[in-house]
Amino acid sequence: MQHHLHLQEKPFERIKTGRQTIEMRLFDEKRSKLDLGDHIQFSKRDNLSERIQVEVIGLLRYRTFRELIQDIPPTLYGYPLDFNKDIAAELMRTYYSEEDEQKYGVLGIKIKLI
Repeated sequence: MQHHLHLQEKPFERIKTGRQTIEMRLFDEKRSKLDLGDHIQFSKRDNLSERIQVEVIGLLRYRTFRELIQDIPPTLYGYPLDFNKDIAAELMRTYYSEEDEQKYGVLGIKIKLI
């Protein structure tokens, strides 16, 4: 199955260059349809004609972004190994509210470029 998602410039570039192999999202209705082997077309939010294709190779379900981030090395979501995981969890608040996080839970989408 093919899915379409948007990304801000920095995560788009990290995925495009292979530095980010896990994308974190809410486990809402749209993301609950993801399955192993599916393809995602990411479009850069400020330039929708710029796109990359990835394959879903893993799905990591967690209750909160903090729990997900504590379990995986920062290098997998595009940050240096010594990046503060508390800061990483707070950065997700720029995208998702705490209420939505509690309502839906979260998903780490393991991806590879195709």
